Amino acid sequence: MKTPIITSLALLISCSLSVSCFATDLAESTAENMPQLEALYTHLHQTPELSYQEQATSARMAKELSKLGFEVTEKVGGYGVVGLLKNGAGPVVMIRADMDALPITEQTGKPYASKVKVLNANNQEVGVMHGCGHDIHMTSLIGTAQQLVAQKDNWQGTLMMVAQPAEEVGGGAKAMLKQGLFTDFATPDYVLGLHVSASIPAGKVGITPGYALANVDSVDITVKGEGGHGAYPHLTKDPVVLASRIVLALQTITSRELSPLEPSVITVGSIHGGSKHNIISNEVKLQLTLRSYNPEVRLAQIAAIKRLTKGIAISAGLDEARYPEVYVHEDERIPSTYNDPELTKKVQASIRAEIGTDNVVQADAVMAGEDFGLYGLTAEKRPISLFWLGAVPPSEYQHSIETGASLPSLHSSQFAPDYPATIQTGVRAMSRSAIDLFNQ
Repeated sequence: MKTPIITSLALLISCSLSVSCFATDLAESTAENMPQLEALYTHLHQTPELSYQEQATSARMAKELSKLGFEVTEKVGGYGVVGLLKNGAGPVVMIRADMDALPITEQTGKPYASKVKVLNANNQEVGVMHGCGHDIHMTSLIGTAQQLVAQKDNWQGTLMMVAQPAEEVGGGAKAMLKQGLFTDFATPDYVLGLHVSASIPAGKVGITPGYALANVDSVDITVKGEGGHGAYPHLTKDPVVLASRIVLALQTITSRELSPLEPSVITVGSIHGGSKHNIISNEVKLQLTLRSYNPEVRLAQIAAIKRLTKGIAISAGLDEARYPEVYVHEDERIPSTYNDPELTKKVQASIRAEIGTDNVVQADAVMAGEDFGLYGLTAEKRPISLFWLGAVPPSEYQHSIETGASLPSLHSSQFAPDYPATIQTGVRAMSRSAIDLFNQ
């Protein structure tokens, strides 16, 4: 029979050679911190700020990281916050959370619902809501910081915490990188992120190796013509008809010009032209969103749009001065998020070890956009990985499965995550992933 001393020594050696003891430690430690984290979540949820306006939110994030001993720098790329914790020689692991909210009037009926209202750029009053889970992302970031500080004896390296502004408009990551995020602070060996899911139950995590989110482009097309009286259409070049032809022709790009094995979406979200029943206008404006994964598909979409619109103008007899104008908002472009397969495999193994294999599911790639992908597109091609954090109350998820009822989506005024379970899972999953990367 082993003596208690020998048994304890064996357990100590076992824990020192692996991180198998972290599962219990992280679960218990995170549970102990949940009252504080839930208070932080409800505060952030009730005080949302729109993109490029995250002043109070960033100040709170900086305060929380400072309390934990991080070296904190504020106003990076706008209201971005960078927290560094150096803990000996080892890799640099960056963890990112986004901070901005959306112009949505919350309709969840929750006692902690946001009641914030602001004036938008058009001087119209709009509600503001964390309808995309960024409040959970931030709370999970702070919870992870707490755990990694508490576990300092179990890892070595530099922990880089990034609270990013303006994700919803695709500008935050660009601005932070432009201001020297990877050169003036630390150069990460690995970049991790999470995003709540409105289709996975709370307590579970979704993993997507490879392409996980899409390239996103906003495109404006100005269709020109020669206006006149609606009673004499033969004397005009009707831009409404031309725009209609263009809308239909655009659908052939995906269906007939691109490989069916390459995902592609071209959506006309807005069409405006004319002012009165019997007036043929001089121009019509279209607004498009383009989605793809492969960068080459993105370029092919844009080139085809320019060619098709020009061809339709020529077929209508318009001169070159009246060819359609195609404007691609390059400043708003969001690249696809490509989860590095090797890093994602490691993250998946870590999360399975922490919350159980049955709680880690394979998640499909989506055509939504996320500027997280930019962190992997620097000259050095940093490995990045973002996982989906289930947020749907399990009872609502089960009801949806049984009845086919739709669940509130991200960006919905009725999106109300099961935040205690979601935060606890996010903290444990992210903490374990980071610790394992430091110790590999």
